[in-house]
Amino acid sequence: MLEGLYSAAAGMETAQTQLDTVSNNIANEDTPGYQAQLLGFSDLLYTTDDDDPSTAIVGSGSTAQTVGFSQTQGSIQQTGNPLDLALDGSGYFEVRQPDGTTGLTRNGTFELNAAGQITTNLGMELQPPITLPKGTTASQVSIGTDGTVSVNNQKIGKIQIVNVTAPDKLLPQGSSVYSATAASGPITAAKGVTVQQGYLEQSNVDLDSEITNMETANQAYDMGSKAISFESQFGEIAATLK
Repeated sequence: MLEGLYSAAAGMETAQTQLDTVSNNIANEDTPGYQAQLLGFSDLLYTTDDDDPSTAIVGSGSTAQTVGFSQTQGSIQQTGNPLDLALDGSGYFEVRQPDGTTGLTRNGTFELNAAGQITTNLGMELQPPITLPKGTTASQVSIGTDGTVSVNNQKIGKIQIVNVTAPDKLLPQGSSVYSATAASGPITAAKGVTVQQGYLEQSNVDLDSEITNMETANQAYDMGSKAISFESQFGEIAATLK
């Protein structure tokens, strides 16, 4: 009987993990450059009666874990803001995180800080840094499809677009920023990616699929809850019979 309780509890925990993931994806539906989190499901250990190995195999439930992030290109929409940048193709902007480490993001919502540096809307500087002449306004900035930054037709620098071998293995740092890992591979220059000035890539969250996943997870959670309730009732009956 305990096996049934453990199996149902594991199923509920899996459903809760799926609900948390779906909720996070839906919450970031309007976050530029957000990549939907993907889950993988697997069975836990199967066991048999040690005294009678010929008995039916009993499962221990299921588990879920993050297996990566969707690499589907989000839709690109025009904003008209000269410092909004979208990437067309597989790649990332390279930024400096608050702790000094390198972060990767597809959220191209950029702005100028007090020192004239191009930063994310959270204040993380582009890497390598690009500092515009004092007094430069956003309307004076021109950014080519190769990332070249110019002010009044004078080249100031170039935005480096990078990538990793396995982007779905990047480590999320929050706010659509990721860090490279041993599994993702080292950061290298991206190929075949173009920068579009005045545009933003929207999140690649498929709302219809996420709602379907939420309904499935809710049903699984309810089933697990009912199974635990039934097991508890059977336990009370068994105790009464004894």
